[in-house]
Formats: sequence, structure tokens, C-alpha cells
Amino acid sequence: MKLQLNNLINEEIIRSYQKDVTRINKMIDDKTGAGNDFLGWVDWPIDYDKAELNKILNDAKYVRENFDILVVCGIGGSYLGARAALEALNGLKSPDKMEIIFMGQTFSPNYVAQVLNYLKGKKFAINVISKSGTTTETSISFRLLKELLESQVGKEAARKAIYATTDKEKGALKTLCNKEGYATYVLPGNIGGRFSVLTAVGLFPLACAGIDIQAMLAGAAEARELYDNDDLKNNICYRYAITRDYLYRHNYPVELYVTYEPQMSQISEWLKQLFGESEGKEKKALFPASVTFSTDLHSLGQFIQDGSPIMFETILNVINPQLDVKIPHDDEDLDGLNYLQGKDLAFVNQKAFEGTLAAHTKDGGVPCNVFTIDKLDAKALGHLFYLFMRACAMSAYLLEINPFNQPGVEIYKKNMFHLLGKKGY
Repeated sequence: MKLQLNNLINEEIIRSYQKDVTRINKMIDDKTGAGNDFLGWVDWPIDYDKAELNKILNDAKYVRENFDILVVCGIGGSYLGARAALEALNGLKSPDKMEIIFMGQTFSPNYVAQVLNYLKGKKFAINVISKSGTTTETSISFRLLKELLESQVGKEAARKAIYATTDKEKGALKTLCNKEGYATYVLPGNIGGRFSVLTAVGLFPLACAGIDIQAMLAGAAEARELYDNDDLKNNICYRYAITRDYLYRHNYPVELYVTYEPQMSQISEWLKQLFGESEGKEKKALFPASVTFSTDLHSLGQFIQDGSPIMFETILNVINPQLDVKIPHDDEDLDGLNYLQGKDLAFVNQKAFEGTLAAHTKDGGVPCNVFTIDKLDAKALGHLFYLFMRACAMSAYLLEINPFNQPGVEIYKKNMFHLLGKKGY
């Protein structure tokens, strides 16, 4: 994996951050900074529970052999990472026999009703993910899913089709699991939801989808080894974090995540939560946004090229796609495309990337970071997840922000509970 800063900031500026980066890197390793109770993800790629991983692999095998659908019931960090990895690796039209459906991430009556109607008469299992078991969106959906499952197969069979990822010892969901005998996995108490994709939160549904979760953990372990240092000449994780900080302080308030593959759009959604929820406090931080090119070049391209100079781009460029097609010859050539006959579509997509990058940087004056990935497989994605989590911690600490709390989120919940008539609100 490579990072190209396109002359956004020079080496002198990067070196000027050395003292802070050295201090913060040590703070991350020693777990002494703000929110240090939630730094369990830092060493997770090598310290993960090996027995639980084996349990996940065995249970996932059972699910794949006995069910057609797995419904993943969670919200925020309890589903975004798994969905991002699933779509990035298996595609939007997955050929895998196991269908994964996400629920519990919305109050939308249309969406929930449509999913429930679709599941009627089908063989499905449930993976409910909640540390507390009282997250409103997830709890409502789980109650509905459990009712449907039990009505179709009976209470005893349903117990063998429900898998919960929750707190190790306490909470409403853990209490229910103990009572009903559901299989459980641990959402570690020292890892927050948006940093949990490499735990059972992400690994169980991904294993059920046939993804190599051991390779994903290996990629994360590789990234931990590469980026756990203050070498600003070679540490692309921290070079990226420095670039974000510098641009934010120099009148670029928006970071635009860019992909050229629609199946990577959920990675951008994961990034938006990771950085937005971690940094957006005390009236500080970049606003994370995202686009998928070339599609969005036909809608937002004009603004990016010529509009208000408020943003910089962070581009994820995958060189070799998982699949490819060749452009055929047409005798009449009415569309004028025969000059591309025999070319792979990957070639066209790369030229679109190169042309757009030149237009935005040279003509539009838009700062652009480019992460170049040879091929996005499970190992590369595990590497990418860890890189961005570590960069997020560095970025937030550079802003003197606690990366691991979300006090603002609680305000809307209090208002909503009051309006819903919940006792105590």
C-alpha cells in the first residue's frame, strides 16, 4: 500500500510535526491519552482471542450449511465495518450462496417491513450486535426478527439460529442470551463500536459470507507492525494524519473520500463514521464526505472542480480489480468506441482516475491524497482498516480531542426518548 501526497505539504512541514507525533505515538502505545480505556484495538490484531476465533469459524460453517440468509442486526459501528468489508470483497452482486441482509440500522417502517416480508418462509439466522442490548433501532428490529423466526420454526429451533455479539458479562442482551441459551461472542469492553470491525462484530458475519477473516487479521497485524513507530519518512499512516491536520488548519474544512468502485462506497461510509464521530467535538474537526467516481463526476464533479475551495480529496485507488471485462468491436461504430476495442474496462477506469486527478490538482487546485492498493483482498482490507483507525487516533490527539467518546450523540437520544414517552425522560 502506498500514499501519494501530490505535493500537498512538503517534508519540512511533515518534520515540524515530529515532536507531537513522537509524543502521541507513545501515548497510544502506553494507553495514557484521553479515552485510553478504549485503546484495546491497538494490539488486537495480535492479542485477539484465538479460542473465540475458532468458535466463530465453526459457527459460521454451521450457518452456511443450514441457512440461506444471515440477518445482521446492528447500527453504527456494529454494522458499518462488516457491510463495508462484505461489499468491498464480495461485490454488490455477490455470487456467494449465503445472502447477508442488514437490519437494525434504521427506524424506517418501509425498510423494516420490506425485510420482514422478504424473510417470510425463508431459512434465516440472526446475528444481533449490541454492547448494551438497549440500542433502540437494533432492539426494535431484533424483537421483530425474533418474533418472526420463532413463529416460523418454533422457539427451540430459533435458539440455534440466533447469535449475539455483546458485552462479556452485563447488559440486557447478555441477560437474554443467558436465559435463552443463544450463542454469544464478545464485543470487548475496551474497544468502541467504530473501532470494532476486526472483532467478532465484523468477523462473524464476514466468516458467514465466506470471507477469509484470518487473512484480514493478518493484514491488520502487518499494518500494526508497519505503523507503530514515529518514523515520518516512511510511516504513511502518520503522514496521512499530519496532512489532514495541516489542511484543516489551513482552511480546508472538508475531507472528501473518493473511490472508483461502487462496491467500495460503504468503506467511505465507515470512514465517515470513524473520523466524524471520533473527531467532531468542541466545534473542531474536518467534515467527512464521500463520492464514487466516475458516477459522481456527472453530479458533483463541477463543484469539486470549480466550486468553493473548501475540500481536499482522499482517494482509494485499486489498481487490479477482482473482475474485468473487455470492450468489444462493433462494425458500425456509431458510438465511436472502436478505438477502445479489446481494452479492459480496468484500463478505462484507471485513465479516468488519472485524468480526474490531473484536472482536480493542476487545474482545480484541489489537494489530493492517493492511497494506491494493488488488489483489494481480505488481507489488504484488514491492513486498510487498521491504518485508518491508527491515523484517526493520531489525528484526534493532534486536535487535542478524545477520539473515543461521542457526547453529542446522547443529546438527540434524550430528546427522542422524551417525545416517545420513555420513563425517566
